[in-house]
Amino acid sequence: MLVLIKWLARGLRDVPTAGDWLAPAESARLAGLRFPKRRTEMRLSRWTAKLAVAAALGLDDDAGTLAGIEIRPAATGAPTAFVREQPAPIAVSLTDRADWAVCVVAPAGLAVGCDLELVEPRTGRFARDWLTPAEQDLVSGAASGEEQQVLTNLVWSAKESALKALRTGLRRSTRSVEVEVVDRAGHERWARLRVRAEEGLSFHGWWRRYGDFLLTCAAGADCDPPVSIEDPPRLAGATPSHSWLS
Repeated sequence: MLVLIKWLARGLRDVPTAGDWLAPAESARLAGLRFPKRRTEMRLSRWTAKLAVAAALGLDDDAGTLAGIEIRPAATGAPTAFVREQPAPIAVSLTDRADWAVCVVAPAGLAVGCDLELVEPRTGRFARDWLTPAEQDLVSGAASGEEQQVLTNLVWSAKESALKALRTGLRRSTRSVEVEVVDRAGHERWARLRVRAEEGLSFHGWWRRYGDFLLTCAAGADCDPPVSIEDPPRLAGATPSHSWLS
């Protein structure tokens, strides 16, 4: 049986204005953040992650239970879930973009990463600076400008997912991992991709487009397509926004 990965999406408007669902340490950290963008992103990602962890572990989603769920950074900076001060028996990965967040939950010990991006214009310089030559060839061979935008953002997103699975994030060169888009049908369903790291590691990946959003996931073991904790997923009707600008 292949590894099962689940995911949940939430938008900024879903986040309660009260803070009784935050753990004390999370409230303290939130209060210490200077910039509105960082505070907004933290509240959104933590709300989404706590709901995903609660659903994965069969817990209630009331404020008291969620306050007992905490997402802490490991020494590498990667998120780690705790329940009532004890490590949760699952792996998690978080991502947010344009007032929407996604949390992926997977079996404990699995290297997993996810990333949410917008389909938006990227310059030729972006591709030259951040993509490998093979990835640049993939993008430049696109049949249209729209497909080129999709492929550029898809490759970038898959890289971020793999770098999160490697628990390095963007501290590591994006050219040290190379993306192969195995299946381009992610507009209709979850489609396969692969990411290979320069040291020989290989990550199994999936991608899916939801409107203006691209969602990717990479894992260190072969896995079925990620399964949304709710059906239909809220990301299917999501509209990107940037509320922190106001």
